[in-house]
Amino acid sequence: MAVFVALGAFLMTLFGGWTAQRVTDRRHLVLGLAGGLMLGVVGLDLLPEALEAAGQPLFGVPQALLLFVAGFLVAHLVERLLATRRVAHGAEETDGAPPRAPQVGLTAAAAMVTHSMMDGIAIGAAFQVGEAMGLTVALAVVAHDFADGFNTYTITSLYGNTRARALAMLFADACAPVVGAASTLLFTIPLEALGSYLGFFGGALLYLAAAEILPEAHHTHPARSTLLCTVGGVGFIWLVVGLGH
Repeated sequence: MAVFVALGAFLMTLFGGWTAQRVTDRRHLVLGLAGGLMLGVVGLDLLPEALEAAGQPLFGVPQALLLFVAGFLVAHLVERLLATRRVAHGAEETDGAPPRAPQVGLTAAAAMVTHSMMDGIAIGAAFQVGEAMGLTVALAVVAHDFADGFNTYTITSLYGNTRARALAMLFADACAPVVGAASTLLFTIPLEALGSYLGFFGGALLYLAAAEILPEAHHTHPARSTLLCTVGGVGFIWLVVGLGH
């Protein structure tokens, strides 16, 4: 049952990626929406789950929050190191901005794939508790997998990767929830480890949203419509989280 329900997440992820492709002529709106969706996922979904699962304090600070900050810093360091390496190898700058390293986009997309697999594991684990719980969790996962697909394609493309690579990462992200749900038939992940992962991933995702996606959205089109898309993205995730609970 869990694997069958996870197929809904597969389809919704592909739909999110397809939507991101179809609006390339309004790229600033796509990026504004993606930034809002990512901010909403981190602040309203990932971080609360991480604190609930791994909220034990380490030297006065919850473990999940420490890993959240670590994820942010690691994403910043990776992005800076890869960008510096490209400059050292003679990559040209565009519009006065530092060149973007495709590896950053692939790394971020790979993190999204891992997150989607954890979504599938969450579906399978919830069905082990009971069918009602499984369906509730599945509803939330399927709804926000639209954002996952949208963000996976957008992030991969934003950093200069080819359309083929972006589509490959989108397909991997779509398959991940099904694989995750199926894996719960074989093993389970300790709750604290899951919370720690969500905290770390949330920090990395917040960095990409705040330091990369949103500034890029407003760089050439500082329009009110872009800001509205960002706010709408956050509101959509709030609605999804509310319906899921």
